[in-house]
Amino acid sequence: MTLPSYAMNQAAFPEMYERWLVRPLFRPWAEMTLEDLGLSSGDRVLDIACGTGIVARVAEERLGDAGYNIVGIDISSDMLAVARAVAPRIDWRTGNASALPLRDAEQFDVVVCQQGMQFFPDKTAAAAQMRGALAKGGRLAVATWRSDNEIPFFRDLRRVAERHLGAIIDQRYSFGDAAVLEALLRGAGFDGVHSRKISRTIRFTDGAPFLRLNTMALVGMSAAGKAMADEERKRIVEEIVSESAPALQQYSDGSGLAFELSTNLATARG
Repeated sequence: MTLPSYAMNQAAFPEMYERWLVRPLFRPWAEMTLEDLGLSSGDRVLDIACGTGIVARVAEERLGDAGYNIVGIDISSDMLAVARAVAPRIDWRTGNASALPLRDAEQFDVVVCQQGMQFFPDKTAAAAQMRGALAKGGRLAVATWRSDNEIPFFRDLRRVAERHLGAIIDQRYSFGDAAVLEALLRGAGFDGVHSRKISRTIRFTDGAPFLRLNTMALVGMSAAGKAMADEERKRIVEEIVSESAPALQQYSDGSGLAFELSTNLATARG
């Protein structure tokens, strides 16, 4: 689950990501995806663009003592440091999705890429690497958020940020066309490619940390934000957070923040 490089490079961001985002935002989708794939005892599992490793960690929980062959790969060594601290039994590796750090002839029964494909510069190479990593008859799942034009909460937050920064291409929602995702996987040689749109309500008991992290990501993805000195960037983050308060209030339901979020989930076989 990769994030923009600016966000990942902020001091303590991986710890903030793990503390504030993983359980409410990423864990529900990891559980759903692995349920969809149907893990079996002894399955070898590969989590690509793993972030702090929630897919791999849920797989370990479900496989128990049989989960001795789980690998998580991410380009960020800082994110992996958090992953190792939380789940030391899993094999965490630093690497690029377009050149996976796999051992000779190493393959997996289950390969998952949750919300990482949209960030890969070379998606064709990444899909080919996934195909090579999947054993014959193995199961693949790739999830990519739908466009934020279909997700009102994120669209509204982006529009607030754009008043300060100009147009922002939010990479997180840049690969929302399911047909393009399916074509990518078929082109890589996967069989039985199928995708579906899934929507669910996401809840945060405290929306403030989420709003700050999301604002940091938006500023970092903008051309204007990338050109700013650190102090200017911090000032803009504070202004956007403040101006986003009405949007946050609009999606509060009395017990916290609640909003609808949609993803594509593409599955295939090796």
